Parts: sequence; C-alpha cells; structure tokens
Amino acid sequence: MQKVLCIHPDDDMLVALDDLAAGEVVQWASESILVCTPVARKHKLARRAFAEGDVLKLYGVPVGKATATIRRGEAVTTENLRHYAADVELGATQAYEWTPPSVDRWAGATFPGVVRADGRVGTANYWLIFPLVFCENRNVEHLRNALEGPLGYKSDDLAAFTLSLLNEDMATPKAVTRPFPNVDGIRMITHAGGCGGTRADARTLCKVLAAYADHPNVAGITVFSLGCQNAQIPMFKEALAKQNPNFDKPCLIYEQQKWEGGEQAMMQAVLRDTLAALKQANEVTRQPVPLSHLKIGVKCGGSDGFSGISANPTMGLVSDMVVALGGTSILAEFPELCGVEANLIERCVNEDDKRRFLGLMRDFEAKAEAVGTHFADNPSPGNIRDGLITDAMKSAGAAKKGGTSPIVSVLDYGEQTDKAGLSLLCTPGNDVESVTGIVASGANVVLFSTGLGTPTGNPIVPVLKIATNTRVATKLHDIIDFDCGPVVDGAPLPEVAGQLLDLVVATAGGHYAAKADRLQQYDFLFWKRDISL
Repeated sequence: MQKVLCIHPDDDMLVALDDLAAGEVVQWASESILVCTPVARKHKLARRAFAEGDVLKLYGVPVGKATATIRRGEAVTTENLRHYAADVELGATQAYEWTPPSVDRWAGATFPGVVRADGRVGTANYWLIFPLVFCENRNVEHLRNALEGPLGYKSDDLAAFTLSLLNEDMATPKAVTRPFPNVDGIRMITHAGGCGGTRADARTLCKVLAAYADHPNVAGITVFSLGCQNAQIPMFKEALAKQNPNFDKPCLIYEQQKWEGGEQAMMQAVLRDTLAALKQANEVTRQPVPLSHLKIGVKCGGSDGFSGISANPTMGLVSDMVVALGGTSILAEFPELCGVEANLIERCVNEDDKRRFLGLMRDFEAKAEAVGTHFADNPSPGNIRDGLITDAMKSAGAAKKGGTSPIVSVLDYGEQTDKAGLSLLCTPGNDVESVTGIVASGANVVLFSTGLGTPTGNPIVPVLKIATNTRVATKLHDIIDFDCGPVVDGAPLPEVAGQLLDLVVATAGGHYAAKADRLQQYDFLFWKRDISL
C-alpha cells in the first residue's frame, strides 16, 4: 500500500495516507525519506530541510512559512508552520485555454425536471413557508405541525421511542395518501433576523427570501409578518420585484398585528388559503429536460487532509462536466480561496470580473482585519486536527471543487447569473451561510464534500454529502450520500466523477433523495455581512 502522496511535482510536502512512525522509510517515485517524527494520517511531512522563514508549497502554491527549522522527514505542524499566501496584483494575462472533459456518455441525456412558466427548471416542487421576522417563527412551526402530518410529508420521529422508554405502546400511525402527489413537500424556513439588527441586515434577509421565493424549486409561498419589524412587507415585495419583475407564483402574506379576531382565526385563514393554493401547485408535473438545466453549487465543510485529493477534485471534475454539458456551477467560500487568487483571476473571461473578484476578496479581508481577525483564522480545530493547518493549505484544496473551467461571472452574496458556466460567489466559509447563499444564487443541486462529517441540508434544494474517505462514509452512512475514498486508494478520478454525476442526475430527477432531506435537515442562515469566516 502506498503510504504517502505527492500532489504536485513542485510541492515541498508529502501527504501521509496512513499513520507514519518515526524511523520508518517512505517511498515516493525515486525518493526515499526517513521519517524522523511521527506523522498522523492526512498530515504532511517535509520533502527536504527548511530554515525559519522559508515558504513551503502544497498543490504547487505557497501555503505557509516556516516558523522554525524543519528537518527532512519531519511532520509539518502548527508548531513549525504558519499561514502564508502570496500577494496578488492584477496584470496582463493571456487568454485562458480550457480543454473540456469528455461528456459523450451523457450526450442527449435528460432528467425529469420541474419546468416553470418562464422556462426555468427546478429539481423539486415545494411549497415554502417563512417569516419576515423571528417573532413569527412560532406560527411557522404551528403551520408545520398542521400540514406535514395530515398531508403525508412527515418523516419518522423519536416519539415512538420515547413512549417505549416510558413502557407505553404507540399504535402504528395510519398511512396517509398524499392529496397533492405532485408537490414534493411543504418546506419551512425559520431564522433569527428581520428586526433588532441593521436595516442592511433586513434588506439582505428580504433579498435572500425573495430569491428563495423565486427559485424554480418553489411553487408558491406563505409568509408571516408581525407588523412592526425592520423587514417590512413593502421591503420584501420590493426585493421580490427586483428579483423577478414578472413573479407570478401564489404569494400569501399575513400580518399578525393587523389581524382582527386573534391568532387562531388568522392561522385558520392561513390554512384555508394555503390548502387552496396547493391545488394549483399540484398541477405541475415533471418533464424530460436536457442536462444543460443543471445548476450545481460546490461546497466543503468539516474538511480534512484528504479533501483536496479525493472529494474536491472529484466534484471539480463533475463541475467541469456540467459546464461542458451547457450547465452552470457555482464556487463559493471566499475565505477558502485565499492563496489561489492568481489562478482564479487567470481563468476569468471578463476583465471586470477579475477586478471584482480581487476587490471582493480584499474588502472581505480588510473587514476581518478591522475587527482583529484574519483569513488565517478560518481553519477550525477539526480541520487542523485532520491535516489542514493553514488557511492557504485549506484553500488550495478547497479550490479544487471549482474544477478548471473558465469563470464567466463573479457574484456578491445573493446575486444570480444568467450565464452558463462557472461562477464565483462571495460567501463566508460557514457551512449554512454559504449553502444558503449558493441556493439564493440559483443552484438546484448542491454538492458538499466533508472529511469529518456534517449533516447540513437546505429547505428547497437537495444537498448531497460527499465523503473524502471511506472511514467517515461508513461511520456516518446515514448522512453521507457518496464516498470518494476510492480515489485515495487509487481509483481513476474520471470513473468516480462519472458515478457522482450519475447521482446528481438521479437527484435532480427525483429518483434519489439526499440523506439530508431524508433526515429533514433543512438549514437556513443568511449572512448578515458581519465577520464570518
């Protein structure tokens, strides 16, 4: 078994594929290296000796600066390496040349999509319910209880187990025939925004909620407002009109402070109106559409030292395949692109996008530094424990999710593009804030790599969890959808990527349910533009 891996010929470190003991000799190509300190699986060992101040490369780019002398064969750790990323300046670059991957196997392929009146295509047909302010979260939850069970959308819960612990019997619930079979679910959003923060936060919330309402996966919306909050109904309607001037879905809005007769009367009216609107939503049926209607988002979380050599490159190749098929891909998490800006700038088709990307990155970093933090603080304790010891090291692997295709647009949080191809989206690395933004930008399937395991999902778009290693895929099988561990063991990347693309197509067509959806993991957290790495 191969015990180490060299990712790029110019790298100063090798990745340990298994725990290495001091005194053993590891081999890479013609190199033989004596391991002089223990090196944990997923961590790195030095290919040569380094002096304090030397810059070390991984993935072919600088990822850290030595804070002490490092011997050849020594483990590279937070004790002898700190974050370092090369400065980037705009300059003349040659036109980017790209050779698309072969997608002959999917030529002419289709998936059963949800086609809206304006021609946009969704991967599901949901009714969405949300509040404009956190004060109305309770009413959203009441509506969840009133609709999910009776309409046949409620999954198994722990109630029966609780009763068994109390030595009580619980009759088997009667199966419910869904009265609206073409509606895939009633999805709810609750949040902590809408009031008490800045007006900018309220506008951002309304912008994101409008994007969700307009998303082709959504058939219509039920909205709760208290009445006195910052996120006023006119603010939301203005955001909705800006999002789509031709918005024509059912839009039911209720303001509690204006309601006569009390909360119970209001909730009964909400139920009557929503059930009537669901009849209209049920008229939609899936129909075959080409794979060019795929709009994927690529994200990583709970990353480890294998993320950049297995799951992320696999997702990157799937991203390239989707682009080659005429579809769209969205790469987010700007703090996790620190150190790879030069490559991304070279790939931007438009000069304005090069400037915008670098401007958004610098603005983000400046705001972080203004409150005493830095992109270097991005790696979590779990990331560091499993081999990602600097932000640049983490970023170099994270960027692999975006493949190699040209970048056709650069977006700020909540913005959308009508261009097919790869887009860069400014979000934090925070799992839920980032996925929330990716979906607001139009993704209809999200691919989410994880080395440590994370349950993140989304209310209206399936989130497929992609494991970087077989251990976590086996241990957390109830939340992992796909295992990229075979790549670490030498499986051909195109073969594994092809299998993953097949899963994406099955998910888009409603033939496969993401594990997060099965667990009813519907996370929503909008970025308030405060510092979140």
